[in-house]
Amino acid sequence: MTAPWSAPSLAALAEEPIDWRFKGLPASWWGQTPAQIAARRPRLFDDDIVGPVCVLRESALAHNLVTMANWCRDRGVELAPHGKTHMAPQLLARQFQAGACAVTAATVSQVRVFRAFGFRDVVLANEVTDTAGLRWLAAELDANPDFHVVCWVDSVAGAESMTAALAGAGRPVDVCVEVGMAGGRTGCRSADEVDEVARAVAASPKLRLVGVAGYEAATGHDVTAGAIADVRAYLGELRAAVVRLAGLFEADEVIVTAGGSTYFDAVADLLTGGWPEGLTVRTVLRSGCYLTHDDGLYARTSPLELRAAMQVWGQVVSRPEPELALVTMGRRDVSFDAGLPVPLGLPASSVTKLNDQHAFLQLGSADSVRVGEWLPFGISHPCTTFDKWQLIPLLDDEDRVIDLVRTFF
Repeated sequence: MTAPWSAPSLAALAEEPIDWRFKGLPASWWGQTPAQIAARRPRLFDDDIVGPVCVLRESALAHNLVTMANWCRDRGVELAPHGKTHMAPQLLARQFQAGACAVTAATVSQVRVFRAFGFRDVVLANEVTDTAGLRWLAAELDANPDFHVVCWVDSVAGAESMTAALAGAGRPVDVCVEVGMAGGRTGCRSADEVDEVARAVAASPKLRLVGVAGYEAATGHDVTAGAIADVRAYLGELRAAVVRLAGLFEADEVIVTAGGSTYFDAVADLLTGGWPEGLTVRTVLRSGCYLTHDDGLYARTSPLELRAAMQVWGQVVSRPEPELALVTMGRRDVSFDAGLPVPLGLPASSVTKLNDQHAFLQLGSADSVRVGEWLPFGISHPCTTFDKWQLIPLLDDEDRVIDLVRTFF
């Protein structure tokens, strides 16, 4: 069986010379390729890095891949990891090697990136309403029989506009009707609306109703008993929609899909097994942040014992006050939308504020740092750290560079 991606396209990334475009990396690497760097296995912090620099840890990545794959197998669910987390074809290929059934994308532009590297199975977890995007999808489907995509629809108007834009398409586009939640994001807000949209899709000659979709963390990542009860009630609505729409689906295997990186255990509990006789259902998770995990949001909320694989290193540039250090790492280098960076190895200290290029590190009484010292920071929410780095060193446990990971945001 051939790999569900283009091996030559991936291999070409290792031969692209490194230059000034890639921040943080040593100038001595300029003109060399990732393959040449990895063959030398230099210790990153022995070279002339200028910082800040983002790194990935191989042992944590490997642990998380195996842990999630085993959990999905044991719980009887499939995994279509969200590619927007890293937008890194090298990492995505490893997720497929670990058993992923598809890649999830949020936009047509992201789908185009994955298609450029030959990935064949895509979940586009969004409504697609722009004519240009729909026509590109239609052309890609018609030209490539082995390309499969499924996207969402949550209104009759959306179904009608998709049908009109796809007028010249040969293959119909597979869609899931999206079930939303009050105060959440997209998705139908009532059972009647779900049914109405499903009927509109079933009546369209250019769309094919194949399942039901949702996102259970649309209103947050709270893990209190009350929040989890609300999530489980919402997932019950997805399950009810699958059963209710059984006569309208146009696929032998119906898709029910949900599951970010916080509540995917509840998804497995509520959306597997016990389906009516004659209804074959595939439960597909779309978790993305499990791969690198983090030291913030998902360290607090993930149901699995995963390891943080991403760090951003900065240098202490100033000690203007006894309990304050300024570090060369800011909003342009690290995520801050779901929590500030976490200083590693300084248990009594915390980051209190970020500027564009500086972090304010409040030092605890037991912690001490000096000007010029390199400090590692864990991150909170990998999605908005990855997009700040085009080329990320992958390190072994001795800080040796064993690969460089290219991102495409």
